Amino acid sequence: MNPTPEPAGQQRTKPQLSEAAKTSLNKTRNLFRIFILTVLGAFFVYQLDVSYLWLTGILTAASFALGILLLVRSAKLKESRLVLFGTISGLVLSLIMLLIILASALFFDQVQEFQACQRQALTDHALSSCRAQLERSLPGMPKAVAP
Repeated sequence: MNPTPEPAGQQRTKPQLSEAAKTSLNKTRNLFRIFILTVLGAFFVYQLDVSYLWLTGILTAASFALGILLLVRSAKLKESRLVLFGTISGLVLSLIMLLIILASALFFDQVQEFQACQRQALTDHALSSCRAQLERSLPGMPKAVAP
């Protein structure tokens, strides 16, 4: 048997948001977009060259600030779980980027030499040679013995 159709006035619809709620939601979405751009920007700038480490650090610091701001907004206003999940994921990636930045700053010369060698490497053998050279140049790493 077919259910009887409900009158048009009783259909389930999302409640209409007030102007203040729409403005707040748009602000949160824009902040989230900027946050995602800073996280991805920090990653891609680091991939360019280690010489841009300062720019990577600035973008990572900006992503931390925006991420914390978004976490507070999401928890306080309870606007979107997707924004909350994305913000937490982005903050984890920013933390990983921070560790990479610290390691690169500590071993700046070695990483710079490795990137230069890597750009020149055309084969897998040359790339593995670059990795071996990096391992030999890092302090505290066991020295590989050539066969």
